[in-house]
Amino acid sequence: MSKRFVLTGALVLVAGAFAPDLVVYAQEQQAAAPANSEVIRWSIITAGFALAFAAGLGALGQGKAVASAAEAIARNPGATGDIRGALLLGLVLIESLVIYVLLISLLLFFFNPFR
Repeated sequence: MSKRFVLTGALVLVAGAFAPDLVVYAQEQQAAAPANSEVIRWSIITAGFALAFAAGLGALGQGKAVASAAEAIARNPGATGDIRGALLLGLVLIESLVIYVLLISLLLFFFNPFR
């Protein structure tokens, strides 16, 4: 492992060790938690994981699509226009799925649908 990787990891661990203390000291006294705070907490966690999976798998799908299109253009340069059109349509559809997950995640983050 490189020195840079080790140093970055050490700094992240040190920052993570002191971050909870900073947050505790910055907050004021809170009133009683709402009755559905667990539901809100888990909806935010679920939305975060859904967004992470959608973005990761969408990126893998887009990479595979671009690689296949480049290979197809290399095999048949005469069909470049048709391949490019199909590639752009596929990329738009893949990205739209990720954007839908982002919108649902933002709704779960900022609006409480469980009231």
